[in-house]
Amino acid sequence: MNSRKTAFALGLCAGLLGAGTAQAQPSAPYPVVQGKNYKFQKIADGVYYALPEANGTEFPFGSNPFFGANLVVIVNKDDVVIVDSGTSPAAARAFVADIKLLTDKPVRYVVNTHWHYDHTDGNSIFGPEVQIIAHDYVRQAIEKFDILHNEPFRSSTRNAPQAMIDRFREQLAAEKDPRQRVVLQKKLADTEAAARAFVQDIKEIKPTPPNVTYTDRLVLYRGGREIDLLFLGRGHTGGDTVVFLPRERIVCTGDLMESRIAFMGSAFFDEWLKTLDALKRLDFTVDLPGHGAPFTDKGLITAFQSYLSDVLAQVAKLRAQGVLADEAARRVDLTAHAKDFPDIESVGAEVRGIRRVYAWMDERNKK
Repeated sequence: MNSRKTAFALGLCAGLLGAGTAQAQPSAPYPVVQGKNYKFQKIADGVYYALPEANGTEFPFGSNPFFGANLVVIVNKDDVVIVDSGTSPAAARAFVADIKLLTDKPVRYVVNTHWHYDHTDGNSIFGPEVQIIAHDYVRQAIEKFDILHNEPFRSSTRNAPQAMIDRFREQLAAEKDPRQRVVLQKKLADTEAAARAFVQDIKEIKPTPPNVTYTDRLVLYRGGREIDLLFLGRGHTGGDTVVFLPRERIVCTGDLMESRIAFMGSAFFDEWLKTLDALKRLDFTVDLPGHGAPFTDKGLITAFQSYLSDVLAQVAKLRAQGVLADEAARRVDLTAHAKDFPDIESVGAEVRGIRRVYAWMDERNKK
């Protein structure tokens, strides 16, 4: 593939691609516990950031099209809270199995940061003893949106695995160093094996809404730990939850704020900018995003706001010229933001996000 096609194909891994950035926290400072399918970075006492792998293979930009989002484990005095549940029941079972390397305490709470499949489609493995908590909007979305036949599930599950395979094949074909070729051959084999398993895994999915919802704020007190679930406003979706640990000064932001360019296909753009302002006002020192890598610099949030503003300005201009959404997705030039978001590899943007910008502008004009 050429660079534009590669960037476009990888963009179809909606919510599955997470890029490390110049401002993202490197993994080295955090102690690591290696599980069979997840690598856990210890962020604070009892707080772990879980990155999915495939037989030890890590994916470009932190992407895993098979297990999905990066998850969070919060080990309390008597129980465990997890943030998001992964792409499928198989992914969730693998996650719970690996958590046993950290603790023998039971998972009693699952927080869904938003409704997208790579954060919620593991919900069905949990029994009635587990409270699955999310914003009111998440329950409505899972019950009403027919999510297995709509975006981001439809394109991402169909195209993301092959896009990743194609990327490794392209790199392998270009690589001359025999040692690096061996590394790439393993990555390719692991990815092909995971893709075959994924075809079966997604057949098991049964969208399962949260059994506990809230509107603005919900607080869990587990032992001596306070866990705040906050709805700061619409943004990435209509019901994004920020998990805030005030004592530890940690936030888990799902896809509201990643260390890469987030999927925009369900977004409310003007509100997203304001919601990110509210996020910056929280007293935290580390963000554990739904994709990518932990980061400590709130300047990255400002950089993403700048990206969103640039998208809106460029698309508005093209739209006024009569350019259709798919062509606008090919034309927008956001490469000026690559210094903060290296997953921007070429001119153009993920088409579903630009289609959503057009639809959002139509919605605003009707008001």
